[in-house]
Amino acid sequence: MEIGVLLVGLLAGVMSGLFGIGGGIVMVPILIAVFGMSMLDANAASLGAMLLPVGVFGVVNYYKAGLINIRESLWISLGLFAGSFFGAELALAVNIGLLAKLYAIFLSYVALSYFNVQTLIFKRIKKESFEFKEHKPHAFWMFILLGLFAGVIAGMFGKGGGIIIVPMLIRLFHYNPKAATATSLAALQLPVGLPSVIVYAEQGHLNLLYAVLMAGGIVAGTFFGSKLALKLSAQFFKEIYAVFLLGVAVYMMVKYI
Repeated sequence: MEIGVLLVGLLAGVMSGLFGIGGGIVMVPILIAVFGMSMLDANAASLGAMLLPVGVFGVVNYYKAGLINIRESLWISLGLFAGSFFGAELALAVNIGLLAKLYAIFLSYVALSYFNVQTLIFKRIKKESFEFKEHKPHAFWMFILLGLFAGVIAGMFGKGGGIIIVPMLIRLFHYNPKAATATSLAALQLPVGLPSVIVYAEQGHLNLLYAVLMAGGIVAGTFFGSKLALKLSAQFFKEIYAVFLLGVAVYMMVKYI
């Protein structure tokens, strides 16, 4: 079983390096479906695995390529730290089914927009609408709010927050997809999920061994995932990410129907 958990971390690391996510979107469903863990236990193990800077090798790769905005990633980290506490408290206190469905709808919209479905349906939309606008500086508090929102979602669903951060950096802040992935991954290297891990641990939901094993797998996987992402063309990278988001959206809808 321990080897299986390590492999889960490795897979999560590859996805983390490729898409700038924390890896929880991979770890949580597998821990539930394959290892029979409850959602709260899986959330705790996933968030615990991401406490250490497990994606540091991926961050180094992206930094060398000039894709990371350090200052903006730090503001996002600040919001993530605060939001993760509230997310964990909400997960323990409320029915999260409705939020999960809304979250899935949001991901579906973002993913379909990457495929330029609007142009196929409405001929009046110009081809250039599919292109990304130039990234311009935004106020620091906007990045904090982004991190705060992502932190709440991360605490509730055991995710690192990147599944929220990357799409929003692309759609709202006009980041290049690779730069969004890189900046998100950098923001997740600080122990931003510590408040939520403490909340889960106090309620007896944290399996420390699973968390450590998955962390080891993430370290190696993130390195290879980021290397792969840097070799992909921007257009192909965007389309792969759209498919990934649609898969996540379907999972969330099925999970909480």
